[in-house]
Amino acid sequence: MEQTQNRKIIIFDDDEDILSICAYLLEEQGWEVFTYTDCNNVTERVAEITPGVILMDNRIPDDGGIEATRKLKSTDALQHIPVVYFSADSDIQSLAAYAGAEAFLAKPFDLGDLESIIEDVLTRNS
Repeated sequence: MEQTQNRKIIIFDDDEDILSICAYLLEEQGWEVFTYTDCNNVTERVAEITPGVILMDNRIPDDGGIEATRKLKSTDALQHIPVVYFSADSDIQSLAAYAGAEAFLAKPFDLGDLESIIEDVLTRNS
């Protein structure tokens, strides 16, 4: 399957409001959205769904976004899936780089920014 054809996205965030807003917006754009409020069993969850993109919060139970992203990036079958790191932390850029994410988005974010960052990572990784 070509990367651009995969319209599945996983959002890992412990903020239910962010999950519901992002899920609603992305579903309106034709994405099949999967949401989780923790990053337990992250590799199993991602392998089961094989999304086109992952949105990863920094401060998510239990391991945290950095550890979860690193697990994904160290798994051969999953490392190609782009991760957009998103957080309200002021050092989001360095956290994203440290985690190994392809892109980052600072919270609070504009919904237009969310759309463009997803399209950007898909274009870069296709």
